[in-house]
Amino acid sequence: MSEFGKVAVLFGGTSAEREVSLNSGSRVLAALRGQGIDAHPFDPAEQPLDALKGYDRAFVALHGRHGEDGTIQGALELMHIPYTGSGVMASALGMDKFRTKLLWQAAGLPVPDYALLTADANFADIEQQLGLPIFVKPAHEGSSIGISKVSQPGTLQRAYAEAAKYDSLVIAEKGVMGGEYTVGIIGCGDGMEALPIIKIEPATEWYDYEAKYKRDDTRYLCPCGLSETREAEIRKGALAAFRLLGGRGWGRVDFLMDEAGNHYFLEVNTAPGMTDHSLVPMAARVAGMAYAELVRRVLEMVAND
Repeated sequence: MSEFGKVAVLFGGTSAEREVSLNSGSRVLAALRGQGIDAHPFDPAEQPLDALKGYDRAFVALHGRHGEDGTIQGALELMHIPYTGSGVMASALGMDKFRTKLLWQAAGLPVPDYALLTADANFADIEQQLGLPIFVKPAHEGSSIGISKVSQPGTLQRAYAEAAKYDSLVIAEKGVMGGEYTVGIIGCGDGMEALPIIKIEPATEWYDYEAKYKRDDTRYLCPCGLSETREAEIRKGALAAFRLLGGRGWGRVDFLMDEAGNHYFLEVNTAPGMTDHSLVPMAARVAGMAYAELVRRVLEMVAND
């Protein structure tokens, strides 16, 4: 369609989330082509970025480093190619779980208690401070890569060593065990809206990589079971959390509930998955938006400023 011109669907890439990105991108590509849009696959791991010259816009379906962290966004801006999703700053902040927490805390948004870990940290003290269980995660990875759940005293250091394989910045986060939820975001400026909340109930001990992408017994509840008033309150907070980072176009804000019903914002995803198991397409469907329509709306909202 002439309104979009020649579109590059960026997927694959070099991050630890390459496999998920390939899945997302192939579905996006098919949805765009199914609507007559002149869309082409583009894997930055296999093609030089110079080959993007001649494209009119880019759909960023890259996940993780070099795709969701502001680097590809900066390259596209230098090449004057409009692209989907958040800009350089929001992408970089969203990929950094530590600095996201700092911003949210400064704005008074609730986040789980946490501590930064280093090789010489006093692991016993941190276990005592946060209480078990503790989730240990690389600050700059997604899709639950490198994350461990610490349930036994004395095992925090081992979990740190696993996360440190992926990142020099490692976070220990207090386990909030009353339920895991997510809020999809779509739109720009005053037109930004939060999609219906999804509650995630994994059959595994927690929502790990296997539960996200490999299993078919993870349950996704939408409606999520919260009261209308509570859901509206949290959706409003999720929008504020996304806007605070400078997010635009689309995204996802994850949060946890404790047993008393208090919510804590966990992290933001500025290039959400678009696989068969992905959450934003699921929430959009509940809101009456088919997959192809969602993909088209995202493509319409490009960042070129």
